[in-house]
Amino acid sequence: MVSAMADADFMRAALEEARAALAEGELPVGCALVRGGEIIARAHNERERSGDPTAHAEVLAIRRAAGRLGGWRLNGCTLYVTLEPCPMCAGAISQSRLSRLVYGASDPAQGCAGSVYRIPEDPAFSHFCASDGGVLADECRALLEAFFRDRRRKSE
Repeated sequence: MVSAMADADFMRAALEEARAALAEGELPVGCALVRGGEIIARAHNERERSGDPTAHAEVLAIRRAAGRLGGWRLNGCTLYVTLEPCPMCAGAISQSRLSRLVYGASDPAQGCAGSVYRIPEDPAFSHFCASDGGVLADECRALLEAFFRDRRRKSE
């Protein structure tokens, strides 16, 4: 079992990615994918830059980790992400066979790891991925709030 301190440390790495996304004008979501206490992939949202609607931090990190490990089954890996995954990302988490998901801020509008639905833990699917939310939630939420505050200011 990973300690709460280790969870916070890995979430801080995800927050670094979220800050990089914010600096690039992207929705500030970042993640770190960990196996055996080592970060094997990091990513942040790149939808605006790439024009790719699937370029969410989670999907990009999963792709990078699969490439590094040489296969799509990411058993034994944990994904740390600053915002509760959307339906697409929650599905990718389940499909990649991740063992654990840890997220920071909840997403009551479209979060699918506990807020609206629990895709990673749904017994209807063949793979169960445990999920825990609320790790460094205030810091994760603050980045999102800053992003949307800035967008509102620019649109006035």
